[in-house]
Amino acid sequence: MKRRIPMLIVSITGILMTIQYFIPHPWSEAMYNNALDWLVIIGIFAMPLGIYSMIRIQVLKIQRRSRGWGYAVISLISLFAMLGLGYTQECLESGTFFMKIFEFIYIPIQATMFSLLAFYIASAAYRAFRARNILATIVLAGAIIVMLGRIPIGEAISPFLPDLAAWIMTVPNMAAQRAIMIGLGLGAASTAMKIVLGIERSYMGME
Repeated sequence: MKRRIPMLIVSITGILMTIQYFIPHPWSEAMYNNALDWLVIIGIFAMPLGIYSMIRIQVLKIQRRSRGWGYAVISLISLFAMLGLGYTQECLESGTFFMKIFEFIYIPIQATMFSLLAFYIASAAYRAFRARNILATIVLAGAIIVMLGRIPIGEAISPFLPDLAAWIMTVPNMAAQRAIMIGLGLGAASTAMKIVLGIERSYMGME
């Protein structure tokens, strides 16, 4: 019974939300808006669980002196400091200590992560563009044409490079993106149908 009731709720909700999408009627729109409201409410109740799980994991790291446990201490201090400042100060007002922490600590850290990501992307592109076979050679040639076509030196090399780069981006690249999106849509639809019909039960810890 503990498993059948959640499966029944999921199935009924999934069927109703699928039907309302194809019925342009005020009651279907109202049901959709109510579902979005419930999604926000459930998310709010799930947030304390996430915070508790995060605290529990960090505390266990500190107790066991696991590798990098000092970062766990910093994480807990930062969590409680931001929570305390958020309740005692006007969070969105400029000049408050809360906003200073956000502007001078969080934003630089975020910029650092994105700058490091650029190097990872460059190294991954270097490994992917090795001309080991015909397909890799085509990818490498297309990447070189697109990069040269987007900078002034490419137009100096040949006036046709910018037009060729634009054609690659709007025709083959767009076709590949649409194929990926169609595949993602079909995969999401099939997974949703398996969940609604009760075939996929892993979300409840069931095989």
